[in-house]
Amino acid sequence: MGDEQVPSAVPSSRTVARKHARLSPVWIIPLLAGVVGIWVGINHIRSEGPTITIVFRSADGLEAGKTRIQYKGVDVGTIKNIRLSDDHHSVIATAAMAPRTDEFLVTDTQFWVVRPRISGATVTGLGTLISGAYIGMEIGKSKENKYDFVALDTPPVVSGEQSGRFFVLKTTDLGSLDTGTPVFFRRLQVGEVVSYKLDATGQFFILRIFVQSPYDRYVTPLTRFWQASGIDVSLSASGLSVQTQSLLSILIGGIAFATPSEGAVIPASLTSPDTPYTLYANRSQAFEPPPRNPQTYQLIFKESVRGLLPGAPVEFRGIKIGQVTDVRAQIDARTLQFSAPVTIQLDPQRLGVKVLDLKSAADLASIRRRVIDNLVADGVRAQLQTGNLLTGATYVAFDFFPGAPPASVDWSQNPVQLPTTPGELQTLETSAENIVKKLDKMPLDQIGNELRADLATLNLTLGAARTTLTTANSTLLSARSTIDNANSFLEPNSMQSQELDAALIELTRAARSVRVLADYLERHPEALLRGKKGEPK
Repeated sequence: MGDEQVPSAVPSSRTVARKHARLSPVWIIPLLAGVVGIWVGINHIRSEGPTITIVFRSADGLEAGKTRIQYKGVDVGTIKNIRLSDDHHSVIATAAMAPRTDEFLVTDTQFWVVRPRISGATVTGLGTLISGAYIGMEIGKSKENKYDFVALDTPPVVSGEQSGRFFVLKTTDLGSLDTGTPVFFRRLQVGEVVSYKLDATGQFFILRIFVQSPYDRYVTPLTRFWQASGIDVSLSASGLSVQTQSLLSILIGGIAFATPSEGAVIPASLTSPDTPYTLYANRSQAFEPPPRNPQTYQLIFKESVRGLLPGAPVEFRGIKIGQVTDVRAQIDARTLQFSAPVTIQLDPQRLGVKVLDLKSAADLASIRRRVIDNLVADGVRAQLQTGNLLTGATYVAFDFFPGAPPASVDWSQNPVQLPTTPGELQTLETSAENIVKKLDKMPLDQIGNELRADLATLNLTLGAARTTLTTANSTLLSARSTIDNANSFLEPNSMQSQELDAALIELTRAARSVRVLADYLERHPEALLRGKKGEPK
């Protein structure tokens, strides 16, 4: 063991610093892919616009993924999904809008489906016949954002960028008016009808029209509106008058307005857009002076009132003093006679009666009663007259009838009843009836028998006259034959003419001898006894 060997070299430990591991190239590609994915995701989120929902009545023409939303011809969105509403009454479309369109989506923004449409004088959407329907958009002016909308049934007639004002009209008859119907001022189109609807009572149509600037400043509280549809033809003492606004108004109708001369132009702020204007049937009605303090009266006619309608004029010797407001029928329970009470409104101011220094309204009523009583006492009566032979329309005319039966006015009635007289047609019918009655009273059978006997006598007389005419005809034939013979006798080359010439020559010679003898006897009258001298005895 003493011989134990010791190793010559024993390894010794020491502290060595740890080296950092290098990134393997294998991880570079996943890291880059992750960075690109994050960048793409951020850009995708930033590139996406807001999502909105639009409610439509029907999905007709709409197609998910294809139907576009356009504003001024630029695509600003696309329909992504279409589904039925929970109550199945409408269609809800989900649309993805383009980036940076949040400011377009406000409370008064409007959407509608653009299709081929003819409205009034406007034809729109013809391009969709080839490209298909799309959704139109009109940006509102509100500052409050909104993402749920209800689409319009029809596109708006007036865009929000047009300057002008809206006005409200009221009429009982819509006529040929429609959305888009033009509005004229001095035969220049300055606006159009935006919308119309029935009022709550169902008696009037409420129209909303738009008048462009600067023509809207000519609409004042005194402005009159009337329907300018078709052609207005009138025949008066001045001749035939034909008026129309334009060829367009003849085809589709229109509305015209004007302000009377006394209506000065006022600032636009003084005219409220919600103040309803009356839409008259024509220009003459629009500019007819309104009645002042009209009085209601009643007329009782016992004849046909066919053609007499509410609104028919009431005239006094050709001057309009009122109009008919109601026409009814009634039967007297005691006599069972039919009559037609007609209610009228008269404007006393149109009679031209000027009353000065009135102290109270009672004085005016008293004067009005005295005037009417005097007119009735002088024979003024109401009569139905024909106003138009083509349409058969009639009107009420007051005139003087001196032969009318006496009448008076009972002012205790309500309404007061004014006396009437039968119309011209009724008078003709009465005259014809009287003639028929007189004819019925005539002995027509006796007159017929006498007439038959007279005709028989006349027949005999005509027979004798016929015989006389035959004899006269024969005489005329004989006279004609004689005249023919005389003509042939008088011909220059005929034998009778030559013999007549020879006889005339001989006669001339004999006359000459007689003349010579007469001359000789005149000188020697004794030759009648003694003979001619120198002659042998």
